[in-house]
Amino acid sequence: MKVFQSRVDTWLVAIIVGAELFCLWMCTQLFAAGAYPAALGLLLFGVGLPLWMLLSTRYVVDDDTLAVRCGPFRWRVPLGSIEAVRETHNPVSSPALSLDRLEISYMNGKSVIVSPADKRGFCAAIHCPVA
Repeated sequence: MKVFQSRVDTWLVAIIVGAELFCLWMCTQLFAAGAYPAALGLLLFGVGLPLWMLLSTRYVVDDDTLAVRCGPFRWRVPLGSIEAVRETHNPVSSPALSLDRLEISYMNGKSVIVSPADKRGFCAAIHCPVA
């Protein structure tokens, strides 16, 4: 089993940290106003979820499966079903913390976009060259 961390763009971290600081400030305002359910919701989804995704995004390759993990989101891709891997800078929402990405096409038109820090090692581990 090999674990590949996501490449992380500095600008993305800056945006996430800025948004989380704003959410924390909003939480203090909501708590002060007595809006406890709203403050708790904002704390969970505005601070907790992005932080969880930032800290947990990784790609695990074992003998026959690629497991993609990003916070509460999970994808499992059988290695034998991978049809193509290509480089992309597509900004679509995906389990990738960088715009230096790989799009993995598999099983009847499905795809997942990832951003492993070690692209070459990752492609070697999934036995598929970048097209």
